[in-house]
Amino acid sequence: MGDGASGRALTGVRVAEFGTGQALAYCGKLFADLGADVVKVEPPGGDPDRSLAPVIDVGGGRRESAVFAWMNTNKRSVVVAPGDVERLAGIAGGVDVLLDARRGAWDDAGPAGHAALRATNPGLVIVAISWFGESGPYKDYAATDSTVRALAGLVRGVGPAETPVMLTEHQSFAPGALSAFSAAVAALIGGGLGRRYEISIHEANVLVGEFTHAVVTQAGLEEQRWGRNHFFPVFPTGVYPTRDGWLGVTAFTTDQWRGLCDMLGVPELASRPGFVTAAERLLVGDEVDTIIAARLLTRTAREWADEALSRRVPLVVTPSPAELLASPVHRAHGAYGEVRIGEARFDAPTLPQRLTATPPADVGVAPLAGEHSADLRPSRPEPRPARAGPGSLPLEGVRIIDMTMGWAGPVGTRQLADLGAEVIKVEARGYPDWWRGADYSEEAIAAFGYEKPLYFNWVNRNKTGITLDLTSREGVELLLRLVATADAVVENYGVGVLAGFGLDYAAFRAARPDIVMMSMPAYGAASPWAELRAYGSTLEQGAGLPLLTGGPDDPPTMNHIAYGDPIGGLSACPAVLAALRHRQRTGEGQYIDLAQVECLFPLVAPWLIEQSVTGRVAPRTGNRHQTHVPHGVFPCDAHDGWVVVAVTDDAAWRALCRVIERPDLGGDPALATATGRRAREAELEAAIADWTRARSPDEAMEALQAAGVAAGVARGAVETLLYEPHLMARGVWQEVERPHVEFLQQPSPVFREEGAPYPIRRPAPTLGQSSRDVLSRILGLARGEIDRLEAAGVIGEAPIPLSQRRPRSSALIHEAAARRAAG
Repeated sequence: MGDGASGRALTGVRVAEFGTGQALAYCGKLFADLGADVVKVEPPGGDPDRSLAPVIDVGGGRRESAVFAWMNTNKRSVVVAPGDVERLAGIAGGVDVLLDARRGAWDDAGPAGHAALRATNPGLVIVAISWFGESGPYKDYAATDSTVRALAGLVRGVGPAETPVMLTEHQSFAPGALSAFSAAVAALIGGGLGRRYEISIHEANVLVGEFTHAVVTQAGLEEQRWGRNHFFPVFPTGVYPTRDGWLGVTAFTTDQWRGLCDMLGVPELASRPGFVTAAERLLVGDEVDTIIAARLLTRTAREWADEALSRRVPLVVTPSPAELLASPVHRAHGAYGEVRIGEARFDAPTLPQRLTATPPADVGVAPLAGEHSADLRPSRPEPRPARAGPGSLPLEGVRIIDMTMGWAGPVGTRQLADLGAEVIKVEARGYPDWWRGADYSEEAIAAFGYEKPLYFNWVNRNKTGITLDLTSREGVELLLRLVATADAVVENYGVGVLAGFGLDYAAFRAARPDIVMMSMPAYGAASPWAELRAYGSTLEQGAGLPLLTGGPDDPPTMNHIAYGDPIGGLSACPAVLAALRHRQRTGEGQYIDLAQVECLFPLVAPWLIEQSVTGRVAPRTGNRHQTHVPHGVFPCDAHDGWVVVAVTDDAAWRALCRVIERPDLGGDPALATATGRRAREAELEAAIADWTRARSPDEAMEALQAAGVAAGVARGAVETLLYEPHLMARGVWQEVERPHVEFLQQPSPVFREEGAPYPIRRPAPTLGQSSRDVLSRILGLARGEIDRLEAAGVIGEAPIPLSQRRPRSSALIHEAAARRAAG
């Protein structure tokens, strides 16, 4: 454990890490940097990932991977021979949580298999992490970061219209790791000891593409590739050159588009026919790009971003790794710390889960392989309660007040709800969750348009919902009474909005002294950019990811319609759970400042580390990979069909040559190593493409996988949702009936226990659906009092038409505050 671990949120938790892989390592890092005692078990010679570039001299001429060191800070390392199952069993017998990425460990009948470990240590929480899970047609597939993301529907829509372009590594681990951590800590909190979870990295990454899956499916549109930085149904969301630096632009609402046009000096463009709505602008995207790009060249990126901040238009500087690492704003927020391994030192991102009372470690000491082998002594776990009963969920009895809207916040609270927490979603009739839609005309309300978006229904399942008018004294008082009964509050309002209603951490703490509260600003609650209006696309731009994607001469390339949203939501759940675990142990609540842009820093960490270690970042390589040669996205015979192929080692190269019937290449000694193949990579890519063009994407993938070569179809959104054979075989899609919604399919929670996904217990609430139940059951209000509140408009089940609303302005907030002060 690192220095100061005794004052961290997970002090006293003991964790063992078996296996290898970045999802496993980062999950363990979350535990270790939050104070747990994590023992990493490595094979003789060390974890294979110790060779990942860039490598750094740790002393005595020994070179170690800097990325590996960052992934494994504050852990202890022991070396255990693969056949020493008794030693493995002894380590697992003395911990609370086992993170296990060993292939086939769930079926192992020996003393280090899961059945035996659970018999020896009945309270042990096991989280089995694998690429594709423990069942289904892909369970034994060879996999890499890029092939898994392709199969999850995250590759095909990225890049220019001619061919997909992708980040080839360091992306898929985060959704898997964050989900695995959430499952384990939930089990520690809620009497779920003895649970065994199964986390599929593939399924965790399907969650990242949910919005696109939902929009395309519900719209009934034929999928197409719209072009670089063009994503249906919002536009513009791109990165443009300025006089100095790159500028990320997101402007898809009417007000944002009008504000951008005013800034650019073309106000008439906002109302030009064919340019008014985001969907219309997408159809003429190249023309819009040309107009924007020409005008942005007149000023610097920083100048544009500063003006946009005052206008509330989501523009942000898109930094290079050097600029991001040097940012004084991020450094002031504690986004970076020092990593040490041996004699080496470098800077890298800290955990974004910024618990203010028990923050994660800001200094990380990574172990050398086997550094603690001699120190580790067998121990026995403390007596634990009996294993959780069948059908129970780990967070049953935990209550969350959910004051989030959009995608990121609701994903975080949905994870808590999926794990069994009672999540009460608070909306207002005058300002419902904006993901319900923007049309609140009387005609749209009569047609229940605000209840129909699939994406809203997916991210708000398993929750109850109430409405409260927070501009009224009674609405505020009712919310504070609810908070007094709750364990945590999660909010993603604009900075200062809730405080204007008298609803800040101090007020919530007065209602319940041990409350946990999390805010989710884009750049941190005290940042100079705290008031930046940001979306998931803004966060990707602000984290610099587009400058890492594509070839050396390509413009910056966005990876996702709103990457920051699902990653931010998945990062939020662990923060709340760590704080709740700390409260369970100490009785102390706390405030969490989760800067959503920093939630993406783990995905850019390898490039930031390269910058810190070497003083530069290597040029982009398009769809090629630094060690897998050849590697790329290859065309198939189907319309817009693509398959990702990754040759991970020399044996895979020989196997690929047999499959594509090119013995001349397989037998060429000059191509026997990755170095030799790199010199002729374009030739090899052409040979693979000749073969894939004669086959469907699935035929190509299956033939290659049968020979042990990592390959994955670049699935489309509808394909992933409706026809993906592995997801269908694993029961990922559940049917859930809900009023006003015709499409019944919903993706299952990513958490699986005993082979089955957790159930969807209830659909997303209709607006105000549970107001009466919550006020009666929890607060004890009588029916007559609830009727009076409804008549006064404090609660209700129908939105207020837009024509009847008062503007949500600072004046309105001050007016509400004055009414409360007057009593």
